[in-house]
Amino acid sequence: MTSPSDTTATGATGTGPFRGFASDNHAGIHPEVLIALTNANEGHQPAYGDDEHTARLREVMRRHFGEQAQTYPVFNGTGANVVGLQAMSERWSSVLCTESSHINVDECGAAEKVAGLKLVPIPTPDGKLTPELVDRYAWGWGDPHHTQPRVVSITQNTELGTVYTPEEVTAIAACAHERGMLLHMDGARLSNAAAALDVPPRAFTTDAGVDVLTYGGTKNGAMIGEAVVVLNPGAVHGMEFLRKMGMQLASKMRFVSAQLVALLDGDLWLRNAAHANAMAQHLAAAVRAVPGVRITQPVEANAVFAIIPRDVAGRLRERYAFSTWDERTGEVRWMCSFDTTEEDVAAFAAFLAEQMSA
Repeated sequence: MTSPSDTTATGATGTGPFRGFASDNHAGIHPEVLIALTNANEGHQPAYGDDEHTARLREVMRRHFGEQAQTYPVFNGTGANVVGLQAMSERWSSVLCTESSHINVDECGAAEKVAGLKLVPIPTPDGKLTPELVDRYAWGWGDPHHTQPRVVSITQNTELGTVYTPEEVTAIAACAHERGMLLHMDGARLSNAAAALDVPPRAFTTDAGVDVLTYGGTKNGAMIGEAVVVLNPGAVHGMEFLRKMGMQLASKMRFVSAQLVALLDGDLWLRNAAHANAMAQHLAAAVRAVPGVRITQPVEANAVFAIIPRDVAGRLRERYAFSTWDERTGEVRWMCSFDTTEEDVAAFAAFLAEQMSA
């Protein structure tokens, strides 16, 4: 399997603006987030997180995830994952994750090279871990010849667009905790999962037993910035120092925090995610009606995976950017964003139908 990062999709690379389905990272900044950035630009504020916007973000995160939640804004998702996992682990620890996970495929080995951890990638058909898989791959405690299993890392929603239910997360957390392990959640698209499940984010995080999560803002309409959210303070050590050592401590942190406040203080996060999910359902229905297109994964959030002929994919890319997920099978990934429109979907589906019948 080839799992392309959100920066390597090809197609429609002209000099003017274009519409595409390559990644929710390709969308711009939501106008309400831009307004929040402009407002945060007034006057002077203390640096390195002592500003009023970061203080407000901590309050907002506690409202969503519980009074015990500790929030550490960072620059990006890779940094959030590396700092969070490092704070949960020792140098001899291993992290169980899916083979298709972002930390395994799309972060250039950062968890291993920067944090010094051993990733244990586990093959799955749908991008999900289960207690049975954790049991199969977690072993070797006390053996100095073997890395010590310390963390289970899951992605919500998964890289294959599937969504863990609260019950599934609870079962994995229980399995991990019974074995003295911790549960980390890569929440790059956590908002899409909450919208798909129609539950508050804490239902499949805090209440389900997640110890540390990374909250993703950029795929939900922010310009830059994510956050490490510690749900179990006893699960980490050295967060403040690791964030600085990992080059993730922003001096003008107010501009990261203000964006996340804009998303999370009201319902913008949910509106954006629900719209992206709805457009994915609309896209799936449109392309499913095209003869010869086979959708390969359940469409549960804002991603559609399908297999189409390679020559058709090549012609589609003359107009639209999107990723090839698996070169061997011709599987592609189409992502919807907060700004995807019904017109975008209709035009793409019509062009796909035209090329499939050519």
